[in-house]
Amino acid sequence: MLKQFFQNAKQPRGFWGRSMLSKMNAGHTPLSHWALPQLRLAEDSHVLDIGCGGGANLLRLLKRCPQGQIDGLDYAAESVRYSRKKVGRALGEHCRVTQGDAGQLPYPEQSFDAVTAFETIYFWPDLPKALGEIWRVLKPGGQILLVVAAADPTDHTWTDMIEGMTIYSEAELTELLNQANYTQISPQRHARGWLSLLATRPA
Repeated sequence: MLKQFFQNAKQPRGFWGRSMLSKMNAGHTPLSHWALPQLRLAEDSHVLDIGCGGGANLLRLLKRCPQGQIDGLDYAAESVRYSRKKVGRALGEHCRVTQGDAGQLPYPEQSFDAVTAFETIYFWPDLPKALGEIWRVLKPGGQILLVVAAADPTDHTWTDMIEGMTIYSEAELTELLNQANYTQISPQRHARGWLSLLATRPA
């Protein structure tokens, strides 16, 4: 039963999916407060949050960029519905939430000043392809911010619980970003083991 519930971390569905999204919004708050300030944003920045989940980070980004545009993307229809409800009146005017795949982003080239991905790269079936897609939609000089709470591939606590989950080390993620031609790669570690990687598409 517990294992079945945690599958909703990968793709939320129905009542238990909504419960998971609510828990994510609350549980990921300290992670977001730690990592989001690392991102360089202007008030009119255009930002994409991939794997927007319950939408809490969309609200934080809207607050950081009150004159900008915030896009959320998620593979799960339940997450899209939940996020749209979460952002409320901002939807349409300054915020769009779309269902889609990180490996085939539904946006034109050089659309975004920044792209964020919190607690989601574990579930991308082709991470190098997704990093290439992010490169494509980033403006020259734009930033990518990858954030994970689990960064020890030898710890199988979560991968034994959630099918299709892959945990990457700091070295693996740094190398993948290098291979995708990102520069100024800056890993940061929290005392709790959280990992963030900030990188830039060269101008």
